Amino acid sequence: MAGKTNKIVKKSTSTKIAAKPVMATSLSSSIAEGKKIYTQYCLSCHQADGLGVQNMNPPLSKTSYVNGDKTRLISIVLKGLGRQEIDGETYTNVMASFNFLNDTQIANLLTFIRNSFRNKSGRISPDEVKVVRQKK
Repeated sequence: MAGKTNKIVKKSTSTKIAAKPVMATSLSSSIAEGKKIYTQYCLSCHQADGLGVQNMNPPLSKTSYVNGDKTRLISIVLKGLGRQEIDGETYTNVMASFNFLNDTQIANLLTFIRNSFRNKSGRISPDEVKVVRQKK
């Protein structure tokens, strides 16, 4: 019986188990992606150290805006910000809206900022950005 191969067919008897929902990316990969976005869009105003420019562009290090209410922070990225007092200091430069970034990009960017520059404020999810975006 040269040239013939025997095929063994094995039937699966395993039971399918529902997978647990998993975040699309780890915190470290979210931060890494956010850093790329920060470098491209934010670094020139807020600087490499996140300390901004006095009276012009606010710092991102240990401010109530970064470490406080997530909705407010997400809104700033989506809508921009004009002359504003932040933690007792007035900043005069206008920040443009970055609503052209998708929900995941904004979530990664803000997760990077909230976990850099001496901040330890946790993650922002794309779903949180989506909710704020829909409230426009």
